Amino acid sequence: MNFADLGLSDELLAAVTDAGYSEPTPIQASAIPSVLMMRDMIGIAQTGTGKTASFVLPMIDILAHGRSRARMPRSLILEPTRELAAQVAENFEKYGKNHKLSMALLIGGVSMGDQIKALEKGVDVLIATPGRLMDLFGRGNILLTGCSLLVIDEADRMLDMGFIPDIEEICTKLPANRQTLLFSATMPPPIKKLADKFLSNPKTIEVARPASTNINITQALVPVSGGAYGKREVLRQLLRTVEVRNAIIFCNRKTTVRELNKSLKSHGFRSGEIHGDMEQPQRLAELDLFKSGEINILVASDVAARGLDIKGVSHVFNFDAPWHPDDYVHRIGRTGRAGATGTAYTLVTTEDEENITNIEKLTGQTINRLDLNASAGAAGGDKEEKATPDRAQAGDRRRGGRGRKEEAREQPRPSREAAPRASERPRRDRDRREDDEADYNGGWNGPVPEFLHATIAIS
Repeated sequence: MNFADLGLSDELLAAVTDAGYSEPTPIQASAIPSVLMMRDMIGIAQTGTGKTASFVLPMIDILAHGRSRARMPRSLILEPTRELAAQVAENFEKYGKNHKLSMALLIGGVSMGDQIKALEKGVDVLIATPGRLMDLFGRGNILLTGCSLLVIDEADRMLDMGFIPDIEEICTKLPANRQTLLFSATMPPPIKKLADKFLSNPKTIEVARPASTNINITQALVPVSGGAYGKREVLRQLLRTVEVRNAIIFCNRKTTVRELNKSLKSHGFRSGEIHGDMEQPQRLAELDLFKSGEINILVASDVAARGLDIKGVSHVFNFDAPWHPDDYVHRIGRTGRAGATGTAYTLVTTEDEENITNIEKLTGQTINRLDLNASAGAAGGDKEEKATPDRAQAGDRRRGGRGRKEEAREQPRPSREAAPRASERPRRDRDRREDDEADYNGGWNGPVPEFLHATIAIS
């Protein structure tokens, strides 16, 4: 099947071809004809399956007929975050280049005056986050009585962020006779209740079971001891040994994002950061640096976990196991997009075990645990070997199926009491001191006091 079989216009097909796409993804093939037939729809699809285009493409053809009126948008797309809203706007610009459709983007962190001016001219497509939309509605700058098509995207994320009451209020201000599309990676009871209340005889399209992970993503848990310091050390080891083209590292706290980024920079990595405390222009600037390749590591909070369509992300690292198991699916979904393959590592201490248990319960799968020391030993001391799950398995195959435990029995076991060589100790101490200093700088803007480097000589 190709896009021409879905009933899209020639102008739209030309834009799709120019964008480099020829065959629709499963969610696109199933959803586009239903949307064109003006049916209400529930789309359940994991991240990275192309669901944005599954509603953007038919909307462009539907809205090609008719014209907009001042302060009365013809269609509304609700997104949970600024980044998601901006990405949908980019899709409309890319696929709608052969149509004369007007669009407005209502998000926080940017000038409200420019947004009001765009609404006064009249827009065919309004893309908004619930907070900014409700703000402008309360000021009397927008009317929703002329909106005939509503899209609620990432509904489960809306639930996590507490937007469901806002969405319910917004729905009551729209015409009863409208087309409504709801997309979600999971379908918890509150989202099902929302769909039952505001959708009319919807068609349900499910291209992957709820909360399933992308089969193109290789997943591994990396056990770590030593708390945050141990995690930083293991993370640097992974970044230096696996073939990381570019990577997103997720943390649970904004303070952890800032501290980890400073630590990585101090160790020579080209990293940047993005989190909720940053102004929108700063966040967009960091994303542009990442997309352009000026930095190849982006340390992020969950503000970037959903919807960011950055091509070619080779790895995702969970510095912290997410508190909400649904977020795991969306985090690792930043890699392995559009049929590509990717790798996701999650660093696990004893504090993360409960979160991992909840993730495995939600996804219905057991994630393989990777012993970095065992993987390095399986390489036979070859420095060029990478400590990855694939290479560890390949090493077993090359040994004729012998397991690592069997090979370990054949090797002499080093004494636990064996002290490191004198030449090694200063370097190890220096590495630990440099890392501690980098982390200390994470909460201090001035130079590190000299007395912190003092040592006690024992005669």
